[in-house]
Amino acid sequence: MCNVITFIYNYLELKTKFFVHLLIPSAGSGSRMKAGKNKLLLKLKGKSIIYWTLKSVLLAKSISWVGIIGQPHDKDKILASIRGFSDKVNWIDGGKTRQESVKNGLDALPLDATKVLIHDGARCLVNPELIDKCSEKLNFFDAVILANRVTDTIKIVTDQGFITSTPDREKLWAAQTPQGFLVSKLKEAHKLAFKKNWVVTDDASLFERLEWDVKIIEGNNENIKITTPFDLKIGDLLLQDN
Repeated sequence: MCNVITFIYNYLELKTKFFVHLLIPSAGSGSRMKAGKNKLLLKLKGKSIIYWTLKSVLLAKSISWVGIIGQPHDKDKILASIRGFSDKVNWIDGGKTRQESVKNGLDALPLDATKVLIHDGARCLVNPELIDKCSEKLNFFDAVILANRVTDTIKIVTDQGFITSTPDREKLWAAQTPQGFLVSKLKEAHKLAFKKNWVVTDDASLFERLEWDVKIIEGNNENIKITTPFDLKIGDLLLQDN
């Protein structure tokens, strides 16, 4: 009897620490790339950007389930580009906006999901250890995000292009992903955002608006978002080094 109780306890402890679900919004239009297609289908080292993203995600020890959120017209192309991984992911139809797509992803999570990471499909160079670090920190915080300290001097400017102020660089961080949340809290945040007609560009911003705490986890410079042709060149170079 004691052995059974010990097994159940160890299983539940393991599930609490490591059974984390992850959603990948993947509807990038590629407009800044001038690619004429979803930018996640562009190639780095002969493989699609989304392929490399999934490779990193699936190397993370804490991730037990992965959902790709995308537009229906991209489904076949994306799944074809991740051959070898396609049986390890779940396809979820996205909405008209990123915010709506993430909500669709949350609705599609298995019923036992308690923690979720949201990761940009275009951040294909993320370190799996950083994914695991975000997962682990969700044992202590309701919301976490990867971010990097800003090294450039930032200026606040008017619509006419005149500088109005220079914020303290020591307090500025550049947000990255993954961003991690307790599922119940993120679902509540999306429900409140819908009622209030809030539109945000990332999920941490919902928590900010609600004045809920979000904990920063320091990331690294390699976790870039592939957005421009220059980023593709950087991505190629970084993959050579890995």
